[in-house]
Amino acid sequence: MATPTSIRLLCVSLLSLALMAAVRAQTPAVIELWPEGVPDLRANAGPEIDAAGGRISNVSNPTLTVFAPLAGTANGTAVVVCPGGGYVWLSTDHEGKVPAQWFNSLGVTAFVLKYRLKEYGQPAPLRDVLRAIRLVRSRAKDFGVRPDRIGVMGFSAGGHLAASAATLFDSPEGRTGPALDDTSGRPDFVMLLYPVIIMQPPYAHMGSRNALLGKDPAPDLVQHLSLELQVTKNTPPAFIVQGENDRTVPVENSIMFYQALRRAGVPAEIHLFANGPHGFGLNPNLGPISDWPKLCETWMRANSWLPK
Repeated sequence: MATPTSIRLLCVSLLSLALMAAVRAQTPAVIELWPEGVPDLRANAGPEIDAAGGRISNVSNPTLTVFAPLAGTANGTAVVVCPGGGYVWLSTDHEGKVPAQWFNSLGVTAFVLKYRLKEYGQPAPLRDVLRAIRLVRSRAKDFGVRPDRIGVMGFSAGGHLAASAATLFDSPEGRTGPALDDTSGRPDFVMLLYPVIIMQPPYAHMGSRNALLGKDPAPDLVQHLSLELQVTKNTPPAFIVQGENDRTVPVENSIMFYQALRRAGVPAEIHLFANGPHGFGLNPNLGPISDWPKLCETWMRANSWLPK
């Protein structure tokens, strides 16, 4: 006959197994963006560099890391997350994994994008983000999401990439020939945190510009990637957050993009805080600006990307 102690030990063992299974079930899957071959892959690309703190550079094999909500909590919304790093590296923990897990807590399926950087330059990052959106949309049923509720979030230079997806989704250089190009790359909404937007002085973040376009880009390329100039009525609704005392990316980047959205009649919400350093991410200890996730959640609920 089983004793109370043996029953208790059995219960503990079963609970441990259940927890281990849950952990395994939540291990993020990694999906190659270009299984048929990365466009314009450099023969001398060299190995990818994964430094301490989740800082990745020298990317030649773009991927999506899938963070799924707990079973039974998914609500059908998906977000492609674009970490920042000046188009030189990717802050995949602070601006990738952490926001992805926050989205999971809201029932949102998150996809952290590892995109190509300065070693490739334009148009490789644009192709990667549009391919990511097309892939998620084309496999929406597999991922348990809705094809009409796919957003994109970007931080800093990742904000430039997210805003590029929101404005240049039909741009010819975003297509590489596969059948998947026929799937829409337009995000249904966009969320921008201290974003790089402008490529022209005096408000350009020159580090991002040089990494993406080179040190002596053609004027028409600079204008093309100055995203405040590319907003149209077809740009998706936007949510923007930045600190006014950002010493890395001038706040005019957020302001001028918001103004362009208003002129085009695109629904947009902007939150500017007096104090907030560049790269604040989801840091909970920075005063009022740390409340932006709640503001973003409210915005998403108001627009039915989250249940009301």
